[in-house]
Amino acid sequence: GFLREKQFRGLNVTIPYKKAVIPYLDELSPIARRIGAVNTIANRGGRLFGDNTDYAGLKYAIARAGICLSGKKVLILGSGGTSQTAHAAAEDLGAREIFTISRSGEHNYQNLSRHADAQIILNTTPVGMFPQNGQTPLGLAQFPQLEGVVDAIYNPLKTALLLEAEELGIPRTNGLPMLVAQAKAACEVFLQKSIPSEKTEQILKNLEGQLRSVVFVGMPGSGKTTVGRLLAEKLGREFIDSDDIIAQSAGKSIPEIFAEEGEAGFRRREQQAIAALTQRPGIVLSVGGGAILLEENRRALRQNAAVFLLVRDLEKLPLDGRPLSKDPAALRKLAEVRGPLYQAVCDFIVDNNASLSDTLEKVLALLG
Repeated sequence: GFLREKQFRGLNVTIPYKKAVIPYLDELSPIARRIGAVNTIANRGGRLFGDNTDYAGLKYAIARAGICLSGKKVLILGSGGTSQTAHAAAEDLGAREIFTISRSGEHNYQNLSRHADAQIILNTTPVGMFPQNGQTPLGLAQFPQLEGVVDAIYNPLKTALLLEAEELGIPRTNGLPMLVAQAKAACEVFLQKSIPSEKTEQILKNLEGQLRSVVFVGMPGSGKTTVGRLLAEKLGREFIDSDDIIAQSAGKSIPEIFAEEGEAGFRRREQQAIAALTQRPGIVLSVGGGAILLEENRRALRQNAAVFLLVRDLEKLPLDGRPLSKDPAALRKLAEVRGPLYQAVCDFIVDNNASLSDTLEKVLALLG
């Protein structure tokens, strides 16, 4: 009824309607007809025109990431509308072989071994998308010839699939460039005029800046909370200290949690807090010194954020009220154990031995 009444000038269509709208349209673009899915509709004098701008968006994202499909074996995960778009894009980008992996089709997740020579993976499933952060459709280690990973998901910015690709040093992209590029193409359909191509990168940069959080990690007393508060004030963002959230939830202080529940009890609470907090976009977050001990936390911290390691000389770190660093010897031992983990999780290392204003300027400069 909505489409028949035509009380709109233009609209976008998302799942599960990309195929369902087609019988109500008067005209399709060649690419929409070929793919069999529509995500953009324009009302042109009472005639409904359907287009598929996801195709242009996906090709843009692939090119931007420097991923080459020409002559490559490509696996497309999922069999929905976006999968068909990915198939058309892969064909036009010169893929040598294209296989669609679904849960129950001929090529499925139980017989992936037959595709161990895959070179490109395009994920069009919602596996790993908020709020199912941390889930992944498959592991990448089984594809030793992998050269590129494309995930159409953009929330979180780095899915578990993309985090694994990052760890393996494989070129990759999330779905945010696709989202912005398809929106530009959709606006051109609506307005029937071209939009400067540089607009795409401008909007993409702005969106990434809004969505990406900032996380501070480091030894207890390294200044994470203080610098985090200053940065949040400077950027007009919300600041959160994970220890504060843990204490509020438990109804007792961190030292009391350690005394009553032990370190294991505290770490369980910490993991729950970090899992929830790292799903929130655009915040400034400070986490406890031992948050990086769990791999689940390290991955969660990296999924939506630029991670800063604040470093201070050990002799400058306070010991009072620190359950695990009550004396210099314990502090040195903590630093030895945690140092490599801090290095592994961070994007930037900032020395915090000088003034707070100096540290803040360094962080702002690294954030661009």
